[in-house]
Amino acid sequence: MMHRIAALLAAFAALVFVSPAAATVRSDSSLQDKLAKALRVAHVSAATSAAVAVDLDTGQQLFAANDTLPLAPASNEKLALTYALFSSFSPTMRIATKVSGLGVQRGTTLNGDLFLVGGGDPTLSSSDLTLLARRVRAAGIRHVTGRVIGDESLFDSKRTCPGWKRSFYIYESPPLSALVVDRAWYVKYTARRPAKAAALLFRDALRQAGVAVDGGATVLPTPLAAFPVAKTLSPPLRDIVRFMDLHSDNFTAEELLKLLGVAVEGRGTSAGGARAVIAALKAGGISTAGVKIFDGSGLSEYDRLTVGALVGILQAFASDSALENELMHALPVSGVSGTLRDRLRTPKLLGKVIAKTGTTSIASSLSGYVNSRIAFAIIQNGHPLSYWYAREAQDRFAKVLAAQ
Repeated sequence: MMHRIAALLAAFAALVFVSPAAATVRSDSSLQDKLAKALRVAHVSAATSAAVAVDLDTGQQLFAANDTLPLAPASNEKLALTYALFSSFSPTMRIATKVSGLGVQRGTTLNGDLFLVGGGDPTLSSSDLTLLARRVRAAGIRHVTGRVIGDESLFDSKRTCPGWKRSFYIYESPPLSALVVDRAWYVKYTARRPAKAAALLFRDALRQAGVAVDGGATVLPTPLAAFPVAKTLSPPLRDIVRFMDLHSDNFTAEELLKLLGVAVEGRGTSAGGARAVIAALKAGGISTAGVKIFDGSGLSEYDRLTVGALVGILQAFASDSALENELMHALPVSGVSGTLRDRLRTPKLLGKVIAKTGTTSIASSLSGYVNSRIAFAIIQNGHPLSYWYAREAQDRFAKVLAAQ
């Protein structure tokens, strides 16, 4: 696929970076009729559904229905976030969590405090704290007379995103913070103050590593006078994004959205990250008409995407072999992995569909590639939506495309 697209890129550059609505329409009424029929299912309204399919070899539009209609995207929102992340950061980027000291070190004693400084790493774990504690000891500190202080100031203090139902907090995502350990799991519960829990866990890790700590644990920003002591790094961004997309993980999406906010505005906010996503889409030539981004996961009732924008994102990925490799590595594969493990498992579809799923009470979506040569996107909305029938339509649509 990559070689084919590279060879045709010059001829079809104008098609790659426009919305599918502007692509050449293929005059194959038989295929269009089959795709339209595949989408017709009970309990799913055609008026609040949309779909597009585009041939990546030719840029021709194979099918379009309501391709400019803004709809709640569910977790297909993560495709827009994925594009912005790989457009803004290197796939090999790692997120640092640091330890800083404040005070005076005399011999092996730090007369002062230790700060655990969060960098927004959604994968930070107790194992990382154990490693950091050992590195503090290796730096020559065996005794801290002061406190262990968690610093979450890189992000704002909002634990959820605009437009979330109350039930999404904890149930769909642990509290958001620049400093979260073990996804905020502390002892036997999810900590509502993740940075405080992280500081307590780090104090325990220090003591287990042979570093005595006299003081308690609290949360404060790190003063400018603090000096570096140790740090640990997250897995590469490509691995974090793969986990996010493969399992449709909401917490990871929201943490990475705020990290985008840091990159463009100096502090992590959902609103700043959302502005960065819109900017990345525009820079990639992807139509943002009707697009509204309020979070990274697609849980917000305010989020809106069009299938035209989603296919535009898929086309943009396909036009860049490096980006394409990252997306193909990240998305679920039909009948094989992630949220598509138990879908599209027939011999003719097994491994042939690579796509992002999405499901909420009001939306169902599926966007990706069929046979590595057709990009497609489907969004269905309802109040509530019958996700079972919606998925049936999506799978039938993919089956028709796979037969081409």
